[in-house]
Amino acid sequence: MSDKTSTRMTQPLARVPALVPEVRAPAEAAYRHAGLDRRVHGAMARMTGGVSPYAMARAWADWAVHTARAPGRQVELMEKAVANAEAVARYASSQMQQEEAEPPFAPRRTDPRFDHPAWSALPFSVLEQTFLAAQDWWDHAAQGPKGVTHQDSERVAFMARQMLDLWSPSNFPWLNPEIIETTLREGGRNLSHGAAHFIEDYVRTLTQARRPQPETLRVGHDLACTPGKVIYRNALFELIQYRPLTDRVQAEPVLIVPAWIMKYYILDLSPENSFIRYLVSQGFTVFAISWCNPTAEQANLSLEDYRLSGIMAALDVIGTVCPARKVHANGYCLGGTLLAIAAATMARDGDDRLASVTMMAAQVDFAEAGELLLFLDESQVAFLEDLMWDQGYLDRPQMARTFAAIRAEDLIYTRAVRRYFLGKDDLPSDLTVWNDDTTRMPARMHSEYLRGLFLENRLSAGRFAVEGRVIALNDIDAPIFAVGTENDHIAPWKSVYKIRLFTDGELTFVLTSSGHNGGILSEPGHPRRHYRISERKRDDLYKGPDEWLAANEPVRGSWWPDYAAWLKRHSSGTRKLPLMGRSDKGVRPICDAPGTYVFQT
Repeated sequence: MSDKTSTRMTQPLARVPALVPEVRAPAEAAYRHAGLDRRVHGAMARMTGGVSPYAMARAWADWAVHTARAPGRQVELMEKAVANAEAVARYASSQMQQEEAEPPFAPRRTDPRFDHPAWSALPFSVLEQTFLAAQDWWDHAAQGPKGVTHQDSERVAFMARQMLDLWSPSNFPWLNPEIIETTLREGGRNLSHGAAHFIEDYVRTLTQARRPQPETLRVGHDLACTPGKVIYRNALFELIQYRPLTDRVQAEPVLIVPAWIMKYYILDLSPENSFIRYLVSQGFTVFAISWCNPTAEQANLSLEDYRLSGIMAALDVIGTVCPARKVHANGYCLGGTLLAIAAATMARDGDDRLASVTMMAAQVDFAEAGELLLFLDESQVAFLEDLMWDQGYLDRPQMARTFAAIRAEDLIYTRAVRRYFLGKDDLPSDLTVWNDDTTRMPARMHSEYLRGLFLENRLSAGRFAVEGRVIALNDIDAPIFAVGTENDHIAPWKSVYKIRLFTDGELTFVLTSSGHNGGILSEPGHPRRHYRISERKRDDLYKGPDEWLAANEPVRGSWWPDYAAWLKRHSSGTRKLPLMGRSDKGVRPICDAPGTYVFQT
């Protein structure tokens, strides 16, 4: 083992320079009583789910002031309202006369609230169409006249959707035909079951108690159960080496770098849809990082800590287990962003240990980062920083509420109706168990990430410095495999696609069906899956995302076999099975996979 690896295995995490100003204690603040302000803001942030009231109020003011001084726009909105009302009236008249009529408004593709057949019959059809007409009007109205910023228009549209979703007729038992039908059929038992569910959820929310894992979906037994050993541990992560399932393996190992906002086993769920098990079964030696779940005592962990004492430490250990072998590095979500930073830094410094770089649903440019940008500006980030300063971290439920609000019609209201009015239990699945297994984010690291990447977009702008020197993505010489997902509201595929703008080398891009998690978990045999794939040769001219989409037809099935074949093409052949760890070099197996950090709560 190298001296550098030995040092990292025996010493605590090294302090590293901050990429942005460190989260400061009250005594270091800019003015005398700043600590009081931060505590008040932190308390407010808990009540608002981390959303800055000022940012939202400013968006409304920007929209309202500009609309108030635009009489032409006001006339247009009045005409739109009259046209929508007339369309609903004509549809209702046709239905009362029992004539065939096409509904003038349709729910969004992701909106399941009006799927029940009874919504197409009177009087419920009129309620549905009235709601959808109001939704259509607000979508149009929120795009304010000249002078309103794009972000404020999007925020007004978002807030209008939140208000409309709250008052949707599907939320009220006496207006929802599915609830009425179920209540009559079950004699009201659904409502009593729903009341019990509501009390259970209310108590769990107050106490912040975790939902117990189902007996049939236990981590380490039914989930995260690919055989392996933890061969390295520091204060930040455990490194898992998986046991081979083939007689020989590809010479180059694979390192999985998951996001720190999730438990790593999203990529090792049930055996039938485990991405890690699939790679092992295809003859790869796979290593995976399992991040710790940080506490308030780790508030000052930095983004550089995650690179240096995370990815770089893992590469050092893998180099000990598989000496003189390059590594296929694979980063998922924010893990992919961190991997891009690490890869660009390695390229700058002449470190050629990467055989390839894979980025799954990961962004390097955040100018078009989707609806998450609705929650990010200076006011919003400062508000979150005060919340994290008060707690020492951002808790995953606080971020989960943001993700749920983006898809409120499905993730909040549809679930509430099903659980509280229809009396149905949540059906446990491997994905829902993982989704409930929440993690935290250290205050300093998350602040650096929000400011340096999301808010200031430094990485793609050539202003992101590591160890005092700027890095450039186009320095990455290793082949890149990038995966976007069609319905991703966390990392929109066109944003993921931008890796083509900032790199010059060989790049294979895959666009797969489904969303942020489902598109990645697209195992062979999964029904109704498809993907598009193409390869860009070194120095090919750039194609925009729409042009690329038109030029590449969908292929039915899973993208995993194409990825395994791509890895093999960029490997140097097979070799005999490696040892589990290298006890002779000081890298000894510590415990069985999935390790201990995955159980931290």
